[in-house]
Amino acid sequence: MNIKQINAEDALPVRHQVLWPEKPIEFCCVDEDATGIHFGVYLDQRLVSVASIYIDGAQARLRKFATLNDYQGKGIGSALIEYVLTYLREYRIQYLWCDARESAGSFYQRLGFKAFGERFFKSSVPYFKMGLVL
Repeated sequence: MNIKQINAEDALPVRHQVLWPEKPIEFCCVDEDATGIHFGVYLDQRLVSVASIYIDGAQARLRKFATLNDYQGKGIGSALIEYVLTYLREYRIQYLWCDARESAGSFYQRLGFKAFGERFFKSSVPYFKMGLVL
């Protein structure tokens, strides 16, 4: 497994395939992608998991975290998030938060994230805000 920084354009196909395959690929873009920091996991030269972070002062937001379906449940996504957490701690970021799909809540909880606020929806998919003090 090789984890490294990538560009947003490389992350887009994985985002699209996993998160919003029924929407146009542009739906998977984030306005701040040009200023975000993007990470990817490669297995045998194939990009299988991606995550993007957007730093604002002492906090960061995780967005568009996705692992290809065939690679889920194998610890790849957890390894990527742990890598991101190490990166953020090196830069003295104190808090990481995300909009987590309700279906992924237990994944984030295992990594120490706590849910806050009320459930909300994006295109009929239920979400919770979740955060982690670094």
